[in-house]
Amino acid sequence: MTSPAVDPAPELQLPDADTPRPAGPGRRIPAAVWAALGIVYVVWGSTYLGIRIVVETLPPFLSAGTRFVTAGLILAGIIAWRQGPAALRVTPRELASAVGVGLLLILGGNGLVVLAETSIPSGLAALLIAVVPAWVVVLKALSGDRPTPGGLAGVLLGLVGLGVLTLPGLSGDVKAGGVVLVVVATLCWSVGSFSSSRLPMPANPFTASAYEMIAGGLAGLGVGLVRGEQHGLDLSAVSGRSWAALAYLVVFGSLLAFTAYAWLLQAAPLSLVATYAYVNPVVAVALGALVLNEALTWPIVLGGAIVVGGVCLIVSTERRGSPPRTGD
Repeated sequence: MTSPAVDPAPELQLPDADTPRPAGPGRRIPAAVWAALGIVYVVWGSTYLGIRIVVETLPPFLSAGTRFVTAGLILAGIIAWRQGPAALRVTPRELASAVGVGLLLILGGNGLVVLAETSIPSGLAALLIAVVPAWVVVLKALSGDRPTPGGLAGVLLGLVGLGVLTLPGLSGDVKAGGVVLVVVATLCWSVGSFSSSRLPMPANPFTASAYEMIAGGLAGLGVGLVRGEQHGLDLSAVSGRSWAALAYLVVFGSLLAFTAYAWLLQAAPLSLVATYAYVNPVVAVALGALVLNEALTWPIVLGGAIVVGGVCLIVSTERRGSPPRTGD
């Protein structure tokens, strides 16, 4: 994830691993954190549309695996070029942690969303994923960090929103299988994000991001081959817009936004990072409606508004009541 300079191209200014972290309430949040958040807010919101276009003519796990392996290798090359090969050296424990987090975020979190978007609209997927901060509150509670009353209220509100989004007869033709996949993906993503601050990760967040993407991408390719996605795959029949969307996801969704997210997990409070979850759905739903003519039914609008409201409540109360992230 990019910091002061957010261009993943050769001119990327990789920050020092000791980039200042924002302190508690009242302390000014560094501009680098806001820049990275802006990237995650907007670019990730658009990736749901990109994924939906990719899976029109490309298989889900093979395309997702290719996306992240490509992005991870490019990022590793940039790191080695800008900082020297030594910057990629990690201990076995750090590598194991990065691989584990990569499997949770990339294979479990992203891979299942890609598979789900073969059967449900991109906007609905984004709204379902907005419950990630609710799972983070639950995980913090299980680890002994008692949630605030506002946090608990936000979790309950988010669950109500999920019910409106998925209840048969309310949301219309919603494929239950796709919804279940996204819910499982949110759990994987939440556990991966939560664990990354508690495991012995590589000190350089860009190095960690590269290993996470490569590990998760290779696992995705493996799952795709096991599922037989290569059978009958005719690359000449893949549409130009699917190729363009895949390239967009590699450069912007992975190199830029995922790297920004990985950096934020180490440089900012988790409660602040989680605010992306109520911006992404708005971007995703708007783009899905404008570009793919995805239906905006009243249950999707109402359920989405309830989920986003719950997330806002969680983030606002957790930011007021929680100390800054210092390995938390």
